[in-house]
Amino acid sequence: MSSITKPLIVTRKLERNALGLTRLDYEGEMSTLCAGCGHDAITAGIVQAFFDLALPPHRAVKLSGIGCSSKTTAYLVSQGHGLNAVHGRMPAVASGANAANRSLTYVGISGDGDSLSIGLGQLCHAIRRNVNMLYVLENNGVYGLTKGQFSASTDVGSKSKRGASNQEGPIDPVLLALSLGATFVARGFSGDKEQLVPLLMAGLQHQGFAFVDVLSPCVTFNDHEGSTKSYTFIRKSRQEAAGFVPYQAEIATQYGAGSVQPITMHDGTVLYLRKIDEDYDPTDRAGAFSYVSERQAKGEIVTGLLHIKQDGGDMHDRERTVATPLRDLSFDELCPGTAGLDRLMDEYL
Repeated sequence: MSSITKPLIVTRKLERNALGLTRLDYEGEMSTLCAGCGHDAITAGIVQAFFDLALPPHRAVKLSGIGCSSKTTAYLVSQGHGLNAVHGRMPAVASGANAANRSLTYVGISGDGDSLSIGLGQLCHAIRRNVNMLYVLENNGVYGLTKGQFSASTDVGSKSKRGASNQEGPIDPVLLALSLGATFVARGFSGDKEQLVPLLMAGLQHQGFAFVDVLSPCVTFNDHEGSTKSYTFIRKSRQEAAGFVPYQAEIATQYGAGSVQPITMHDGTVLYLRKIDEDYDPTDRAGAFSYVSERQAKGEIVTGLLHIKQDGGDMHDRERTVATPLRDLSFDELCPGTAGLDRLMDEYL
């Protein structure tokens, strides 16, 4: 099903950001997903995050694989660079593009099938390399394009629309990311824009691999009684462990009294983490893993900014790459000449 071009709407009354752009400047084609799909709410969240951060649309790179989630890139930031990769291979393409040009803003959008089945190894290595990008996993626990089979994130006992009960243990993307050393791990819900947008904003500003698992109910195949990925189940089971608030006093005051921990990002932005549990520390990876696991055992879904590490060093720091995009380097800089190549080869003899 192809995308539909949105009609041009000209108005001078829309809110504008620091670049003088409106939200319309960050939108894309009209969505062809099912009405009520959680993925469309995530699209709106990413659009809002780009707008609020005043990121230049033409400096954005949108990457995806195959699946309902992978259509999202067509629905946002139409002026950005976009690519649908082979099924499950988006992380490798993102890594290569980032290696060639670190100056762009990279957003990878995937699904639980695309990331946790055929693309599992790709995701793991992108986390290991700490590729500087926002990685959004639109998690609905079902294969929507192929008519409702269980996915790798489907919980044991969760029922399909036909009434079958899943018996295979799920892969929890948050626990996976934590165990692999991801430097930014969060979980959101497509039905909670107030929490989701700040999480996406934080991920876009993070220096390194920012992983955001977003529970996104499939209204066609996985939003019924007995499903653990339905709107009703998630709303009843969700518990916020930590929230993110950008450095804006008028927003911070919405959270009232409570335990608040400030964290300074690499660009000087200050994040405020609101915590429900007094002893919860989002900088403690092992503690975050235990907290999510314990709550999961009680049937609770933990959302919010679960872990952040500021001094992990992204892929470019670790590989000591040049700051200049490869396309901007001269031939002489890219080619060291015969003598230079001979010296390099001598190191391997």
